[in-house]
Amino acid sequence: MAAAAGGSGAAAALWSEVNRCGQNGDFARALKSVNKILQISKDDVTALHCKVVCLIQNGNFKEALGVINTHTKVLTNDVIAFEKAYCEYRLNRIENALKTIQSASQQTDKLKELYGQVLYRLERYDDCLAAYRDLIRNSQDEYEEERKTNLSAVVAAQSTWEKVMPEDLGLREATYELCYNSACALIGQGKLNEAMKKLQRAEELCRQSLSEDSDVTEEDIEAELAIIHGQMAYIMQLQGRTEDALQLYNQIIKLKPTDVGLLAVIANNIITINKDQNVFDSKKKVKLTNAEGVEHKLSKKQLQAIEFNKALLAMYTNQADQCRKLSASLQSQSPKHLLPVLIQAAQLCREKQHAKAVGLLQDFADQHPANAAEIKLTMAQLKIAQGSVTKACMILRSIEELQHKPGMVSALVTMYSHEEDIDSAIEVFTHAIQWYQHFQPKSSVHLSLIREAANFKLKHGRKKEAISDLEELWKQNPKDVHTLAQLISAYSLVDPEKAKVLSKHLPSSDTLSLKVDVDALENSHGATYIRKKAGKLTGDSQQKDQGQGDVKKKKKKKKGKLPKNYDPKVTPDPERWLPMRERSYYRGRKKGKKKDQVGKGTQGSTTAGSSELDASRTASSPPTSPRPGSGTAVSATSNVIPPRHQKPAGAPATKKKQQQKKKKGAKGGW
Repeated sequence: MAAAAGGSGAAAALWSEVNRCGQNGDFARALKSVNKILQISKDDVTALHCKVVCLIQNGNFKEALGVINTHTKVLTNDVIAFEKAYCEYRLNRIENALKTIQSASQQTDKLKELYGQVLYRLERYDDCLAAYRDLIRNSQDEYEEERKTNLSAVVAAQSTWEKVMPEDLGLREATYELCYNSACALIGQGKLNEAMKKLQRAEELCRQSLSEDSDVTEEDIEAELAIIHGQMAYIMQLQGRTEDALQLYNQIIKLKPTDVGLLAVIANNIITINKDQNVFDSKKKVKLTNAEGVEHKLSKKQLQAIEFNKALLAMYTNQADQCRKLSASLQSQSPKHLLPVLIQAAQLCREKQHAKAVGLLQDFADQHPANAAEIKLTMAQLKIAQGSVTKACMILRSIEELQHKPGMVSALVTMYSHEEDIDSAIEVFTHAIQWYQHFQPKSSVHLSLIREAANFKLKHGRKKEAISDLEELWKQNPKDVHTLAQLISAYSLVDPEKAKVLSKHLPSSDTLSLKVDVDALENSHGATYIRKKAGKLTGDSQQKDQGQGDVKKKKKKKKGKLPKNYDPKVTPDPERWLPMRERSYYRGRKKGKKKDQVGKGTQGSTTAGSSELDASRTASSPPTSPRPGSGTAVSATSNVIPPRHQKPAGAPATKKKQQQKKKKGAKGGW
């Protein structure tokens, strides 16, 4: 008994220590006391419960969950359901946490709060919204502001990810968290300017609330504002202000925020701005998206967008295998999603495998008919890039839900016109007009298509086929004079009598007279013809003026200038227009005038007989071509082709020598 009394007294002292440490927030010291109590009584439910709480407060969630799972007989789910679910939630075991909450026999306020958080993480926003509404309606405590903030976050997520029009909750945006969530909801609706104003208001409120605390530094304020600035940069990017957005993104990264989710989103957005440029920077930013714990901070759509951009970056950096691997993984995760298949097709096109890319897209379109329209549009674009315009038209016409759309009709008519297939273009118009005649008769689009079809037929000489379209248009608007004129013009070739009958409906010339100042119009700056304001001339004066005009038109020919040493008695040299080197009497330059100089020629030779061997000095040798001033030479060469029309014999040889020299010089250059 004495021992038992001593044990109970020690236990009481330890419990007092646990209570005091718990009130002071010293859970590490309280844990030591609890462990001592468990040494005395290892199955004490209260001590085990306190141990779990102390471990949770110290952030040891895994160890706390281990204690719960070890003592399942003592710590039943009714006793410790909240602590177990919270540990699973913090360890990112969200599905297990949901099961634990749903299996609890009694749903306490704490479990309801945690249930809302779990539903938000599971992206079950409708159920989450209902849970928070029930909490706000049935509880009144100091956590009401936090619940309203969570409620606004759910509405913002619905607007952003599910494109649901947010309802007005009537929340007073007195805190920067509420302003921020409201801005996110506006971004989801596409109201970017209003969202930017909300974010600026949120920034002001954040600075005011944090500056009131003397312990908060400017760095702490900037770190808290990082998420607001990140959303501002995102709005700038959506508005096309990429330079401003990029600058703000880089400023946030320099702050090195602890939120890995924020860093991953900013890095991804920078990669989307860089696209196929600044690839080295994009490769560095990708590392931020691979940080530990990112998958638990972002939504599924955010993570999917990051993976898509990784695959695109691999394609831009010519990492074909990596691109195929990432896109195949994405396709296995989301079989109905278009982007993985489009990325694979783009990679095949970069590898010049266009036929394989088209086959891949065709297989996807056959397997997923709901997404076939967008895939077929891409296939048509690939066919056009290959020059197969007719095949592209066939693919486009196979998209039944888009055949009647004005954009599709315009594209098909343009392509068929390019291929000079007018009949097919008219057929496209006919099918579209019939669809609108059946489903939307006399609508603005219907009449517009009829008008365009008629104009197209008239342009290509199909007036007979255009008559029915023009009659339909004229029936809709009998006062349309332009359509009536076109109809009369078309009938004039087919049925002239009908054209005469219709011409009676034309307005009279009096009603068509317009108050136009003809003189002012002709004298305007853009007039191509200006009428002269001159009186009529008589016949004589007109002839006189014409005669003077003829005289003025004739121009005097100027006499050519003669050379200073020109002699009219001497016949000009017929080869004077040729270069000296190409003239028949050119003998080449003489390098030395003294031919009889000693030392020239072979050893032992003399120059005494050189003048005797020179045939040009003999009087009997006739000249090869006429000399200037020699009359006999002209008559002697009258039957010979002039040198002007005949290349000298020596000229080609000279050119060949020059070419050989050039080749030799080029070959043996420095």
